Amino acid sequence: MSTPRTSASVVPTLDKLDGRVALITGGSGGIGRALVRRLAAERLAIAVGYGAQAEAAEKIAAEVVAEGGRAVAVGADLRRSDAPRALIAAVEAAFGPVDVLVSNAGLGRVQPLEEVCSEDFDEMIAVNLRAPFLLAQQTVPGMRERRFGRILFISSVAAFTGGIVGPHYAASKAGLHGLTHFLAVRLAPFGVTVNALAPALIAETGMLPGDPGQLRGKIPVGRLGRPEEVADLALAILRNPYLTNQVLALDGGIHPR
Repeated sequence: MSTPRTSASVVPTLDKLDGRVALITGGSGGIGRALVRRLAAERLAIAVGYGAQAEAAEKIAAEVVAEGGRAVAVGADLRRSDAPRALIAAVEAAFGPVDVLVSNAGLGRVQPLEEVCSEDFDEMIAVNLRAPFLLAQQTVPGMRERRFGRILFISSVAAFTGGIVGPHYAASKAGLHGLTHFLAVRLAPFGVTVNALAPALIAETGMLPGDPGQLRGKIPVGRLGRPEEVADLALAILRNPYLTNQVLALDGGIHPR
């Protein structure tokens, strides 16, 4: 675990990501690892949020530190309503206030309509929508006061199309879009941007809703997306202080808008 920033040499200038503190939830998964590596390369201090995959989170954090960066793994069960507050407190203890929130953790269990019980629905909403809301609620006041912040919700093209994972999944991701629009307009005057990134059918995530070979046939570009492609677009969004209140799809042409 790295130490909190203390040197004036790492204090960031206005609108720059260098030296900022980022929390990436779901940082131990395929997209999460790519996000961690990409933001660490920009010299942010990275809190790698994880649920059950402590070993994977510790490994990617150790990789960042070994390459001269600052990273720490922080665990939380986002099904619990008190977890976001505890997660933010752990990040602040390690590095200081969160400047960049990338809410990437999510559930994606495939279930048809008839098999989704109320407990399934509640669990999906808790992780995919309530936790991102509570994390934003915890971090927004400090961002607003410092007049800098970046919030990026990782959504899904299922929010537009309904998808094939399940109704509870599509509903939870669509809720992120509404949350994005509510926050973005109110926080823009304070230098805080809020956007969502909606990928579809990304390889190496463990959340593909079917056989990769069959899924490729649904994608106009003819292949699955790569976690690194998601991370590249995420970084472009986070870098741009004029981009806010947007939902950007990354789906190989599945859903033209």
